[in-house]
Amino acid sequence: MLFFLDSAKLDEIEYAIKNWKIDGITTNPKHLMTAGMKMDEFIKKIKPMVEGTHITVSLEIDPHLQDPEKMIEQARNLATLSENFVIKIPATEPGFIALEKLAKENVKVNMTLIFNVLQALQAAKLGAYYISPFVGWKEERGDFDKDFIATIVKAVKNYGFKSKILIAAVRNLKHFEEAALAGADIITAGFEVYKRGFENPYVKLGLEIFCDAWQKIQ
Repeated sequence: MLFFLDSAKLDEIEYAIKNWKIDGITTNPKHLMTAGMKMDEFIKKIKPMVEGTHITVSLEIDPHLQDPEKMIEQARNLATLSENFVIKIPATEPGFIALEKLAKENVKVNMTLIFNVLQALQAAKLGAYYISPFVGWKEERGDFDKDFIATIVKAVKNYGFKSKILIAAVRNLKHFEEAALAGADIITAGFEVYKRGFENPYVKLGLEIFCDAWQKIQ
């Protein structure tokens, strides 16, 4: 499984690349707003950080766009800026129309806002590079489905599609467990989610016990 960082904060991205050997970056307009950057500024700064590496950066088109041709035009323009860029297109009917054409042009598309099997299969059939089911958004609104990740993964892999399944909107370590056991290809999570996982309180407890013992035997 590949680990992606869900962020647009350059300090977080730099830290995750250096210390966690993160495999990719996912962004969206909300992350850019939180980071206090416009898309152009973010692209200018992230490009030299990932070029020459295997790290992909998922950039989202303008969410206002409803015309497939305008979606395609913006996606093309973003994709030409770097081989590392994967373009996020929403799982709407216009989005699927855009996906089909972009995939035929070998533009890497991350089909985002996937919430059911039909969306996932359509994205896979039309050639999405990544398929991004959103987990946390459903649970936060009371729509809990313990089999959601496993169902999406099984449905897509059942037919041998090449699309990679990227579990998104991850909020906790349970989501990591569910994604790994289901056989998802990638998981993307925020900086603090990773920190909570790496800095497990039981590790801290164990170190305190061992440090105390170490002092007593010296």
